[in-house]
Amino acid sequence: MIGMSSTGADGTVPADERAVSRFVERFAAELTEAGMQRMAARVFAALLASETGSLTSAELAERLRISPAAVSGAVRYLGQVDMVSRERDPGTRRDRYVLHNELWYETFTRRDQLLTRWEKLLREGAETLGPHTAAGVRTAETAEFFAFLQREMLGILDRWADHRRTRTAPDAQPPSGD
Repeated sequence: MIGMSSTGADGTVPADERAVSRFVERFAAELTEAGMQRMAARVFAALLASETGSLTSAELAERLRISPAAVSGAVRYLGQVDMVSRERDPGTRRDRYVLHNELWYETFTRRDQLLTRWEKLLREGAETLGPHTAAGVRTAETAEFFAFLQREMLGILDRWADHRRTRTAPDAQPPSGD
């Protein structure tokens, strides 16, 4: 069960522990279904649901009721895919695992780079297969799809950055509901 104290540092009362635990497990299950390793998904979801976005290995093991070895493997994977980073807990020898601030933006930006490589390779493949063969046409269409997806993704990322700036601007007005 996800352990939490009775009040937050700012005096707020945290969410119900059982409800938080259910959320963590449900979101982790969705991430696992999408292809992420199960334990990494659980650790990521626990970090996401933590108030500070960072936890020590011992805190993760306790909250998720898993072994320190399972935490170690999960954070190693999450570090390799740039979803978390390791920082030294000030004044101690313990490591703290921290979610990146711009996690989803960075993830999709890297995906954009991947799409560029795939598109290039697919275009070369279409030429190799022959532009008038069924395989060449299919491969060229796949390259075209990735080019389209990349253009759209760049626009979405730009719109998100604009949205985030206006949402966090001190004089920003709430959306009008249009």
